[in-house]
Amino acid sequence: MKNLILIRHAKSSWNTPVHDKKRSLSNRGVKDAHLVSVDILKHLPKTFIIWSSTAKRAVETALIFTQNMLCPIESIIFKDELYTFDEDQLEKIVKSCNNDYENVILFGHNEAITNFVNKFGDVSIDNVPTSGLVSIKFDTNHWETINKGKTQKMIFPRDLKL
Repeated sequence: MKNLILIRHAKSSWNTPVHDKKRSLSNRGVKDAHLVSVDILKHLPKTFIIWSSTAKRAVETALIFTQNMLCPIESIIFKDELYTFDEDQLEKIVKSCNNDYENVILFGHNEAITNFVNKFGDVSIDNVPTSGLVSIKFDTNHWETINKGKTQKMIFPRDLKL
């Protein structure tokens, strides 16, 4: 079995005119990332690897999650190729994962995440929101052969707010 946890970066700020890749999180983004990352603790597999896009908003989101998951920051593998909005590119990256890893937590971007989730999961989602998490289980022992999987969990910030 292979398990993939996809997390869309938290809400970023558009207040400062910087290159897209250098946008930071907004205050709401920081709060939402903390909210989801605390809730995920009870759903985490025992072992996993963490991949993140190198975009600042994805890096900051990954740092918040790993802090709340009590994982060392050094455990995050930053991949420039995860700075993509294309689900085909995202699929290639996921399928390239070493088969020694059963569980991958991946921080990335939309439209790639929503389209990937709809292609590989069994639940249709209009839009994975910022800080949104979707977990998909695949009935295979090889990442390169993942096909339609089973959507195990969806955690969206709006569902955790009272």
